[in-house]
Amino acid sequence: MKKITLLLFSLCCALSQLAMAQPYNVVIKGGHVIDPKNNIDGIMDIAITDGKIAQVAKSIDPKGAIQVVDAKGLYVTPGLIDMHTHVFFGTNLDQTYSNGPNALPPDAFTFRNGVTTIVDAGCSGWRDFETFKKQTIDLSQTRVLSLLNIVGSGMRGGKFEQNIDDMDAQQTADMAKKYPEFVVGVKLAHFNGYDWTPTNRAVEAGKLANVPVMIDFGGSTPTLSIEELFMKHLRPGDIFTHCFGQLKTREPILDVTTNKVKPFVWEAQKKGIIFDVGYGGISFAFSQAIPAIKSGFYPNTISTDIHTGSMNNAMKDMLNVMSKFMAMGMNLQSVIKASTWSPAQAIRRPELGHLSVGSVADVAILKLHEGKFEVRDTGYFGFFDYTGHKIEGKQKLECEMTIRKGKIVYDLNGIANPVVVTQQPRS
Repeated sequence: MKKITLLLFSLCCALSQLAMAQPYNVVIKGGHVIDPKNNIDGIMDIAITDGKIAQVAKSIDPKGAIQVVDAKGLYVTPGLIDMHTHVFFGTNLDQTYSNGPNALPPDAFTFRNGVTTIVDAGCSGWRDFETFKKQTIDLSQTRVLSLLNIVGSGMRGGKFEQNIDDMDAQQTADMAKKYPEFVVGVKLAHFNGYDWTPTNRAVEAGKLANVPVMIDFGGSTPTLSIEELFMKHLRPGDIFTHCFGQLKTREPILDVTTNKVKPFVWEAQKKGIIFDVGYGGISFAFSQAIPAIKSGFYPNTISTDIHTGSMNNAMKDMLNVMSKFMAMGMNLQSVIKASTWSPAQAIRRPELGHLSVGSVADVAILKLHEGKFEVRDTGYFGFFDYTGHKIEGKQKLECEMTIRKGKIVYDLNGIANPVVVTQQPRS
């Protein structure tokens, strides 16, 4: 019996040593890891095996690793999550964002910005979601999730988005429940009119499907009360996007006469309403954001509202928006949290947005530029909004590398050793 026990013990030790000797797919060495969920903020190594985070430690032996990434002087974060995008692109020229020309193919802009997960914000409704899934979700390397538009025909523009009769809570909820892996909520957008019916239909769908709702007021005259929205219509966990917008047909969160955040806005955030940036083309103004940030009112989540218009105007991309918030006074750690773990919680995908051992290896490696570009002599980076207002900041983020499901999908300067061109993963 003793011999058998000794033999089994020896076998277990040998198997353990063999497992430990298995090479990692990727080892990231010497980067400054910021992982808000796990309260990590310091120099650490990360090992990746079979698409998962295998180890996070002060020092990991890279011997035998297939690829080693030198991240010294760089920041290593969970893959960024942009929870307000428009990616149901297509060739129907009269359908704007719904299988139309105003939306973008995800992989064209995500990885070069460290973004590994995006949420399409209402381009498709229950009637055309399956087309969107087939054309975009199933074919993208980026993880693409969706907020279903309460309008059955989706974000087709014009009369389609004003059609209250096409705002069917039950049909929307049924489609959300059919595809829970991909549908993370309901979206109301672009409705113009002094009418709470669209909001109530969206919230009803959210309740039926047990998912959050994102509200984008199109506009009305007089404006709909956002205090009533927060306190009487939305639930904790529902999302108010374009939170720093200042347009005549939408009530802003900041009182422009006093430059103070309205008291009920603070209460709404305490209640659990999620304030999302949703930058977009004309849905962000420094006149709202700067006083709010200075007073300590931070957005819960940072997102781009990227589409063919916003990407070439003041918004540009996820890292530019994140850099703007640092220029306004948020620190890097807060900005990373609002772009990783906080949106993961907002869309109820707690398996995303962190670097826990065993989690999917979605990783962003970022460079934080300090001071100035060589061609500039001001020592500052310039950031502007759609009104033309400009501010200057001392820091600007740039993506050096993106890892999706354990595979390097973007390497700006060849910091992986060796550089290996592989078949890139799909969702």
